[in-house]
This record gives sequence, structure tokens and C-alpha cells, in this order.
Amino acid sequence: MAANTGTLTAAAIKASKPGKLFDGGGLFLLTKESGARYWQMKYRYGGKERLLSFGVYPEVSLAEARRKRDAAREAIRDGKDPGALKRANKVAARVAAANSFLAVADAWMATQKRKLAPATFAKSQWLLDQVLPWLGSRPVAEIEPPELLTALKRIEARGAHETAHRTKEKCGQVFRYAIAHGLAKRDPSADLRGALAPIVRTSRAAITDPSKVGALLRALDGYGGQLVTRCALRIAPLLFVRPGELRAMEWAELDLDAAQWRIPAQRMKMREEHVVPLSSQALAILQELKPLTGRGRYVFPSLRTAAAPMSENTVNAALRSLGYDKVTMTGHGFRAMASTRLNELGWLPDVIERQLAHAERNKVRAAYNRAQYMAERVKMMQAWADYLDLLRVGAKVIPINRAAAGTQKPSR
Repeated sequence: MAANTGTLTAAAIKASKPGKLFDGGGLFLLTKESGARYWQMKYRYGGKERLLSFGVYPEVSLAEARRKRDAAREAIRDGKDPGALKRANKVAARVAAANSFLAVADAWMATQKRKLAPATFAKSQWLLDQVLPWLGSRPVAEIEPPELLTALKRIEARGAHETAHRTKEKCGQVFRYAIAHGLAKRDPSADLRGALAPIVRTSRAAITDPSKVGALLRALDGYGGQLVTRCALRIAPLLFVRPGELRAMEWAELDLDAAQWRIPAQRMKMREEHVVPLSSQALAILQELKPLTGRGRYVFPSLRTAAAPMSENTVNAALRSLGYDKVTMTGHGFRAMASTRLNELGWLPDVIERQLAHAERNKVRAAYNRAQYMAERVKMMQAWADYLDLLRVGAKVIPINRAAAGTQKPSR
């Protein structure tokens, strides 16, 4: 390593005039007429004199400039051109930035936008946002399991254990996308099995006991708030769709003459059109509401503007006002209520699952079910509405079997 001659001092640099001040080993400070000062180094490589820049003073101090010079001279002694190394590092930095975790996550999310419902897409983005402040700028190929775990532990420290697990799963999908496109060699999330605290699963809040269901229905009927909210509360148990699907219901999606609601694929979680048969009770509620909101787009518009659907918190807030806290009943709980009671009443599970719009893993079977179960679903939805009417008045209901329900499994 070249000896440090100590020619330059802080005082000498401060008093420098336009020109060059040398420090030894090829290092010098170039002062421009403008007063700007640049660190540079002269060296020879391949028989030619070359120039290497180290940055601007005082951002790069004298001590740091000397360290850069010494490293460059070591490279020369190893037979390498420090200028070429610097250019290669710049290219590598640009490539790393282009292949950052954020860039790869954005590319992967773009492929998901066509497949996911808007709410599901937004949830996926939100999960990734939990780690982007710490991992976003990192080259995806350089992230190691401990680094990923540290980011996930920050989520866990908030008590959000399920969010930490789901974020880990999303990160794993991003890493696998990177591997498939040659941007990374491995998925570090795969090494974190068991590293996070386990999730304590709790069932969604839902009322399923028949007598309590009847009490709930009577409470919904007695809701004294806005008519739009009251209608949403009354129709929710009849349709048992996801809360986001219900509140965004549009008049254009309804065929009241055919007693059907066709939810377009882009609004469904599984990105498939879903048909909801409308019972006579559901039709009556819609007819009651039509004079009020029928000229607009949404069946259940926001209380603030008809240009937007009802807030996602409206139904839950109404349930709270009726005395049902979040551990007793939620808007999503109407699905669990229907699923539990319909299964206990003897309806065919495949019919119930199809009406709940749950995904069928077997695609051939899914297509068959869509075609074969519509008639059974129409019967079931009317029978369910009639059953709820009986519970509302407090009648004792005897469970029916499949044959009585008209839900014998179709012959194949």
C-alpha cells in the first residue's frame, strides 16, 4: 500500500484555490473555479494513464478519499483495473435496483390484478406493504431468511400474529415469482417454518342457535335507522353473500322478473360470475327499496353520496347499535349462520358450498356443479327464507331430511 505522505490537511483544503492539491499515491483534490472540490486519482493500468473519481469534498472526507485510494492501489496490484471495477459495480447496483424486492413485488402484483377481486388485491398489497419499508429497496436475490424474519417479527411484535403469517406467505409468492424469472435462486420464506408464533384460530362471530337466530331477526326488523341500512340488515341473512358483495349490489345486476342477482366475476373473490336466486322475501325487500334508490347505480348507496356504495362498516355498526358486539355477530356471520343451519337441516353440502361461492378445486366438477345445482339452489334459497320466517315468529322447527327438502343428489 502506498505511503500516506500527509501532504493535505483540512486547513490546506479549506484554503485551496482553483487547481490540484496532491496527497500522494496518485490522490489529489481538484478545485474548480466555482469552488467545487473533487477527489480524483491518477494511476496507470495496461501501460496507460487513467483517472478515477472518488466524489465531492466535503461529502467524501480526506480520510475516506485515502481509503478509496488505498483500495484502488490494492486492486491494481492484484492485476485489476479499479476504474473497470467501479463501472461494473455501478451496473450491478442498477441491476439490483431494477430487481429490488419492491420492483419484483410490483411485477408479481400486476399478474394478480387480473385474477383477484379488487378487495382481495388490495388486501394482498396491504400485506406486502407491511415489509416494504425494510425490504423494498433490497435486491431480491440478496434477502436472507434472518432479514425476512426480522421484518416479520416487527409485525408480530404488534400482536398481529395472523398478519405476520399471511405476509410471510405473500413474500414467499414474490420470491417464487423471482425464481421463475431468473431473478433469485431461492425462497428464504421456506426456511422460516416454525419461526413465527402460531396463530390461535377463532371462528368468525356468528349466531347459529335457532332460538337466537329468531331473536336476531326480530332485532333486525326493529332497527330504527336509515331505510337503506334497515333493508341491508334484513336482506343479509336471506342472501348470505360476502359483506363486500352485498353493499356493492347494483340495480343493473338484478333481474327481479327472473328472481336472480348475477354478481359479475370482477366483484367476486374467486373471479367467477355468481348467481344468487332471490326468494320472494328478498324480492319484497328490494321492491320496498327501489323507489328510494332505484334511479341510482347502487341498491345500497352510501349515506353521504349515491355515487358510492354503502360503507363497509355500516352493517356492523348497525348490529352494534342493536346490542350485538363483534364477538357475537358480524356482517360476515350471516354466511356461517346459513351454512351451519342449512347443513343441519339436511341440504346437500355441494349445493350449500356452491351458493356460498366457495371455490371447487376440481375444475371439471366445478363446471358440473354450476350446471346441475341451480334448480336445487333456487329451492334451497326459498326454503331458507321460509325457515327464517318461522324462526322470526318463534315457531319450533323440526329439521328436515334431504328427501323432504328436494335435494337428492343428482344422478350422474
